Amino acid sequence: MDAMNGLKLPAWFPSNSSKALAAPILIIMMLAMMVLPLPAFVLDIFFSFNIALSIIILLTSLYTVKPLDFMVFPTVLLVSTMLRLSLNVASTRVVLTEGHTGPDAAGKVVEAFGHFLIGGNYTVGIVVFIILTIINFMVVTKGAGRIAEVGARFALDAMPGKQMAIDADLNAGMIGEQEARRRRTEVGQEAEFYGAMDGASKYVRGDAIAGILVTIINIVGGLIVGMVQHDLAFDVAVKNYTLLAIGDGLVAQIPSLIISVAAGVIVSRVASEQDIGSQLVGQLFAKPQVLYITAAIIGGMGVIPGMPHIAFLMLAGVLAGGAYALSQREQKAATQAPVPEAATAAPEVEEATWQDIVPVDTLGLEVGYRLIPQVDKSQGGELLRRIKGIRKKFAQEIGFLSPPVHIRDNLELKPSAYRITLKGVEVGSGESYVGQFLAINPGMVSGTLPGATTTDPAFGLPAVWIDGNLRDQAQVMGYTVVDAGTVIATHLNHLISTHAAELLGRQEVQQLLDHLSKETPKLVEDLVPKQISLSTLQKVLQNLLSEGVHIRDMRTIIETLAENAGHMQDPNDLTAAVRIALGRAIVQQIFPATNELSVMTLDGRLERLLMQALQSSGPDNAGLEPGLADTLAMQTEQAARQQEQMGLTPVLLVPGPLRASLARFLRRTVPQLKVLSHAELPDSKTIRVTTLVGAQA
Repeated sequence: MDAMNGLKLPAWFPSNSSKALAAPILIIMMLAMMVLPLPAFVLDIFFSFNIALSIIILLTSLYTVKPLDFMVFPTVLLVSTMLRLSLNVASTRVVLTEGHTGPDAAGKVVEAFGHFLIGGNYTVGIVVFIILTIINFMVVTKGAGRIAEVGARFALDAMPGKQMAIDADLNAGMIGEQEARRRRTEVGQEAEFYGAMDGASKYVRGDAIAGILVTIINIVGGLIVGMVQHDLAFDVAVKNYTLLAIGDGLVAQIPSLIISVAAGVIVSRVASEQDIGSQLVGQLFAKPQVLYITAAIIGGMGVIPGMPHIAFLMLAGVLAGGAYALSQREQKAATQAPVPEAATAAPEVEEATWQDIVPVDTLGLEVGYRLIPQVDKSQGGELLRRIKGIRKKFAQEIGFLSPPVHIRDNLELKPSAYRITLKGVEVGSGESYVGQFLAINPGMVSGTLPGATTTDPAFGLPAVWIDGNLRDQAQVMGYTVVDAGTVIATHLNHLISTHAAELLGRQEVQQLLDHLSKETPKLVEDLVPKQISLSTLQKVLQNLLSEGVHIRDMRTIIETLAENAGHMQDPNDLTAAVRIALGRAIVQQIFPATNELSVMTLDGRLERLLMQALQSSGPDNAGLEPGLADTLAMQTEQAARQQEQMGLTPVLLVPGPLRASLARFLRRTVPQLKVLSHAELPDSKTIRVTTLVGAQA
């Protein structure tokens, strides 16, 4: 911290390890004062320390530039209050046990306050003590507490706007990422500071009430002890114990008043680059006209008969002299001020460069501020590790390495919301509540759970957010229970797999070829760019990925393309050839561990109509009659739903020429449907047709 503040502390200053012991030692000392009897000399030392501490706190408050420069003040307020109360307990013990010996029984400090400040008159002492208490309790503390309460409310209300302003400056390039984090931290600390000051002001009010009660108890208890136990006369007992009680109360109340003023200074000042003293002098006595008018008014009051002429006229003269000096200084500064040049009148704006263009992130994850700990490495963000696992699993299952996920906080989102972007465009969003669990209903649960109902953001299943103590109960009832980080990771994994074709860019294809060329350099060299271009290979791979076919078997893909590139160059035709070569892998991906393939197929009449439409319109279905298209989409959707209800994967088996066009046409209406051609099925598999699409058409 010392290095951060740019201060070089002297050699005698305590080290960090020594400073860490200050708080425990102070707490132990306060507890000891409440329990152990202290001699009068030790009480003098502690009372002096209390007064010095209050002065240090006040001066520190006056010289702070911003409230956050003294952010430990709420804690200091609590500690100083407890110190005064501990001293009150210790001094009360001494007053009641030794008060009969004289006014110096509780030490020289209490005696000095009893004699010097109030003239040894307990009536004057009581009046002075009451006035100080009223000033502290009713004026300073109450006003500081109200200011802190309003400041806390406004700080919390202004937090989103400040955060958005920081984000806007960051996006505009006016500040860097590190500066933006520092400002966000400062905004959060400011809100916490005013909230803490709102609560800490209650300490001082309670201390004022406790001071009154302790003083009354000391007077009444002292009279009883002095007259009953020590046989003192009533007037002697009243004099001794009242002077001791009032002196003890003033010793505690004056530091309390000083610290209350410090609290008021801290919370009432407006942030600027000057301390409070510079602000007072610079703003209160900065205008000669104000001082001239004030001097005239005070001088006029001084010539009125019966007024103290000397005091008023002297003060008027001082004010007039100060106003004259200020006006002369302003005139001198105006004559010596250089004429500002046009070039320095305003800071020069730098010309826009190509460096100002920020590339769009391929994959992005934006989170609200409550989810920041999930993605912050310094706070043990578990989601970072899971995202690394998602990319590794994706590479192993799909066959290429996805682009990295760029994570940043977005204050425009709800606190617990997140957003997933693909090339700068949102492709998914949701909310995830840290500390809670998402209980997903897979369709076979035995009851309901209390909590906020929602849907699983990845697959759209009904779900409910529950507290951690209901996790075991939810699992017993059949719910799938996941934590907040898993919700985001699962959604991200699902979207990456769904948009795998868009993630495979030219750069990823080249990296894939470079990786493959380490094992089969000649195979890659003969294909790209000799037979097909890199863009054609990219289009073939994207066609495969768009229908959920992995590209792990790149050797088979490259060999098939090399065999067919001589007589075809269309990416769609090449994709069909590759799918036939990958048929065994495609079928195994859809029907794992089974030899019987339960599929849907087209009615013969509908199949002939589609073949005729394909021949007349081309592969894009441009000439498909609207009524036929609607019927095909509706009946395929119904058949796919029936397949899912039977626990089967919806697969439509069609002739080879129809496969690509039907797959593209049905992808929007029946996204879960897999369209296979007869040529893609291995000879070892048995086909069982469960539904004829178009049989009722």
